[in-house]
Amino acid sequence: MINEIILIFKKNLILFKISSFLLIILLGLLLIAIFKKFYNNIFGKLQKEKPSILLMFFQNTIKSSIIPLFYLSLFYFAFNFIELDIKFLRYLNILFIILATFFILRFAVNIISFIAETYLLNKSKDATKIKNLKGILIILKVIIWGLGVILILDNLGYKISAVLAGLGIGGIAVALAAQTILGDLFSYFIIIFDKPFEVGDFIVVSDAMGTVETIGIKTTRIRSISGEELIFSNSDLTNSRVKNFKRMHSRRVVFKIGVTYNTHLEKLKKIPEIIKSIIESINETKFDRAHFVSYGDYALIYEIVYFVNNSDYNKYMDIQQEINFKLYEEFSKLKIDFAYPTQTIFLNKS
Repeated sequence: MINEIILIFKKNLILFKISSFLLIILLGLLLIAIFKKFYNNIFGKLQKEKPSILLMFFQNTIKSSIIPLFYLSLFYFAFNFIELDIKFLRYLNILFIILATFFILRFAVNIISFIAETYLLNKSKDATKIKNLKGILIILKVIIWGLGVILILDNLGYKISAVLAGLGIGGIAVALAAQTILGDLFSYFIIIFDKPFEVGDFIVVSDAMGTVETIGIKTTRIRSISGEELIFSNSDLTNSRVKNFKRMHSRRVVFKIGVTYNTHLEKLKKIPEIIKSIIESINETKFDRAHFVSYGDYALIYEIVYFVNNSDYNKYMDIQQEINFKLYEEFSKLKIDFAYPTQTIFLNKS
């Protein structure tokens, strides 16, 4: 009698667990369907009112990663509610770990890709930089998926520590061998994100100068004034003092002129005012000073300082040329002679 009661109880318990399993599945599917309808309505209204790439990204991410995780968690919880064979439960756990890790990693990769493509690639007009950033994005994805595989193996009970220790020793050896390459790679990130210079900038590094043509992962290529291509490692550039003339807002110009010693004093006093009026008459210039500074070997030396409110070197040379022409013209009117190397020999008649 007791055995029959126990048998009936077990049967009823099995039926109860199966019914509960089905009920959990139905309720879970209903809740997921309600959630899907809710977020579709919300995102649909927001997109109609104000279309946005960010909203579209979140909508697609929820659809591709979050919803599958809900389904996966639902079935995993429901199967664990009923009594199943231990071997089946072990395989179920393995499957859950693999799929859950896959969807979580895909969510992380989607976020990184969205940030890179929206805020880095779309704002960059440099084709080389876009190509390099895409290459870096691929490397980041490989690293993320690699870490995910290690995490899965570790959760499945494999001894990853020994493998990682071996990889660590090998990694140290590779890092020492590739120290220069890694240094250039990190310097590339510094150049990309800190932006000491960009493609198209005219820079001076030590005794070399030119226009930046490409910024690569290992090297940066510069076209010099004389035409040849200069190749610098990224580490050399980040460790050097770089002068970026493209970002120069104004150019300070200092030059000197010399007039002959026989120039009359009244004319010497007029020269600073003449120079000032000439410079102030030219656009994009700001006069600073003009002084009679020294007695030279064969000339009376004037030093002139002014600013060109333009970073273009050709523009600066055009302005300097115009100043020189006008100085020559004004000095000719006043009969002021520019000095040139001369020697005066005095003969002593005794």
